[in-house]
Amino acid sequence: MKDFGLLLLRVGFSALMLTHGIPKFLKLIQGNFEFGDPFGIGAAPSLFLAVIGEAICPILVIIGIKTRWASIPVIITMLVAAFLIHANDPFSVKEKALLFLIGFTSILLLGPGKFSLDKK
Repeated sequence: MKDFGLLLLRVGFSALMLTHGIPKFLKLIQGNFEFGDPFGIGAAPSLFLAVIGEAICPILVIIGIKTRWASIPVIITMLVAAFLIHANDPFSVKEKALLFLIGFTSILLLGPGKFSLDKK
């Protein structure tokens, strides 16, 4: 049952993350680079990094390819979202980023389980 739990954790958190990442990906391919710039690197690079963390890496986590490595950009993205972007917002606004942070940190620590391409 542990491996089914890990599969549910990977697929559940990643699928929910994609609801945030896919709109950003579509924005990127449409050429709309309006986005926050928390590190001063520019809106386009910041959007590109967010797409990696919220769309590309969650797909890798769902499939189970380099799962632990793929969870790291998501964790970094959620740290930025919770503690930089929403630093002055109430907890109820930060909560979603913190939940994703906990979920993907758990994936990093536990690994993908046997129902992944990592284990094939």
